Amino acid sequence: MNLNGVAIWPAFLSPEAQAAVVAATREIVRVARLFHPVTPRGQQMSVRMTSAGAVGWVSDRNGYRYQPRHPAGMDWPPIPDCVLQVWHALAGTPVAPDTCLVNFYAPDARMGLHQDRDEACLDHPVVSISLGDAGLFRVGGPARRDPTRSVWLSSGDVAVLSGSSRLAHHGIDRIKPGSSTLLDQPGRLNLTLRVAR
Repeated sequence: MNLNGVAIWPAFLSPEAQAAVVAATREIVRVARLFHPVTPRGQQMSVRMTSAGAVGWVSDRNGYRYQPRHPAGMDWPPIPDCVLQVWHALAGTPVAPDTCLVNFYAPDARMGLHQDRDEACLDHPVVSISLGDAGLFRVGGPARRDPTRSVWLSSGDVAVLSGSSRLAHHGIDRIKPGSSTLLDQPGRLNLTLRVAR
């Protein structure tokens, strides 16, 4: 499936593979707990997040950036092998990701239209794994005013932003609570693999 240039692989992960990624993500969160990012304007985002890899993405009054440690001071845990396998299967590049953003969407959380452009080189793709409750994924173009299209991403779906869609504006408009039983609570888990440095 293709949505405004974004390649979407429905049900790419089997139920068993999804469970393995969730277990690995729980270990990430055990080491580097979820936190609420704050925008440079001081607004708390509705998603909670953490990261794995050599660097992690953070946002606070000092801006959006990648840094080598969690805001609480610990190193980010390594990216799990089961997550790296998805990158190697779909990214189309021999370069390995050095960061994996972990976003947890509670039923009332959302993510406004944005571009992933904090990386040092924008030639590498963004690989996004959806787990748990379905999320309404909206994709536009490189300009914020470009027309958008939407699709529900279900548990096990993977989206790849590359080429002309690498800088597409995209976001999650809402969550469909109860559409999955994968997680032990309502909500959506999203893992996003990137080459940050």
